[in-house]
Amino acid sequence: MMTFMDRISQGFEYLIVLASVVMLGWGLLGFLEYFTGLAPLMLLQNATFPVGMQTLHWILITASGATFLIGYFLRWSLTPIAMLVMFTALATMCAVQTFDMLESPDRYRNFVQECINYIVISIYLFRSNRMRNRFGRITVQGRDGPSPISV
Repeated sequence: MMTFMDRISQGFEYLIVLASVVMLGWGLLGFLEYFTGLAPLMLLQNATFPVGMQTLHWILITASGATFLIGYFLRWSLTPIAMLVMFTALATMCAVQTFDMLESPDRYRNFVQECINYIVISIYLFRSNRMRNRFGRITVQGRDGPSPISV
């Protein structure tokens, strides 16, 4: 029988999967609009972003959703590390956008909230028993052979 904490962990796992589906879909729709001008749901391009930033924006959003979903369904053992790299890139891009380009009065709060989300998800991916059971224990190859990472 599942405990209350097991149910919470399972719910958070499914929430991450859902968020990754949304990220992948958002990224693909962003690319569709970027390349064709078609916006089936709503306009996604940000006029304050230069072309290079807009391109990087859609690449990172699409890649982060795809990375987690592929890693999750294939049970790829490096998924937590790959997502940590993706979150670092997304947070860096968001910092540049927040401090140099965006003009919304909520931009700083949104930036902090996004970073907190990345931190919470990363901790869950590395520390939860549920994710350890899914992805296995992460190891690093040293000169003396593989050794587990203590996280």
